[in-house]
Amino acid sequence: MSDRLCWGVYREVAHSPGRETDDAEILRATAENLAALGFRTELKTPDELPGIRDAAGVPPNLFVMCERTSVVERLAAWARRGVRVVNRPDAIRNTDRQRTLDRFERHAVAFPETVLVETGPNAARKPLSLEPPCWVKRGDVHATDPGDVSYAGSAAEIAGALARLSARGISRAVVQRHVPGDLIKFYGVGGEPGAPLSWFQWFYHRDQKLSNHPFDPDELRDLVQRGAAALGLEVFGGDAIVGVGGRMVLIDLNAWPSFALFRDVAARRIAECLADRFARDAAPRFAGELEVPR
Repeated sequence: MSDRLCWGVYREVAHSPGRETDDAEILRATAENLAALGFRTELKTPDELPGIRDAAGVPPNLFVMCERTSVVERLAAWARRGVRVVNRPDAIRNTDRQRTLDRFERHAVAFPETVLVETGPNAARKPLSLEPPCWVKRGDVHATDPGDVSYAGSAAEIAGALARLSARGISRAVVQRHVPGDLIKFYGVGGEPGAPLSWFQWFYHRDQKLSNHPFDPDELRDLVQRGAAALGLEVFGGDAIVGVGGRMVLIDLNAWPSFALFRDVAARRIAECLADRFARDAAPRFAGELEVPR
């Protein structure tokens, strides 16, 4: 199969609340830019992908926005057989908040004080090491429902948020200290491992009263790059807080966001990154049975 053939995989609609069109458009725009670079691209929904053992029909290059665990496990099985996947399946899984927490701690990435807790009936009886105000966030995937992230100004509100998550079958949550300051959103695209980002863009989140804390944009870029490297992300976006004295913390890092405000330039930069990655990591593919994840 030609090394110039690629599949792009859309994000699941349930994982794109309010962003269904934007998410689809960035994938289409990336595919168009890849085609201009000489690649043949096809776009698939996660449900259109072949079964986990059907690697023979999978092209050598995939660029994906999907997040559902069963689909990411399928991608991981194909990756073990030589398929190039961006973002890598393990990096996608690392954006689950409970995994992000561990990796940020290990790599000394600045983020707010955060604890991982159970959401079950006894959660409210256990004292937390954090004093409110806090943010309560589901511990696995990023927000797919308005109740997945909630502000809690008191211990009772923390308990209520945990109970609501538990009632929905979400067993773990992160409770994160609220950090006052200016909320910044950012987008990034990686390059060679360990090299500076090939593209980075930040902007203030709308609908906030800015304090306009001064900060060094190069320090923000460095913080974001270290966070992305800790998770293994190549195409990503997220949020940071800039507080008094220019102190910065990451509060979220996501795999392949919609890039809505910068779609044209982002699609071009992502396609350039993909073309480089697919050429750099070209490797022989192996025949035989695929290992099925347990």
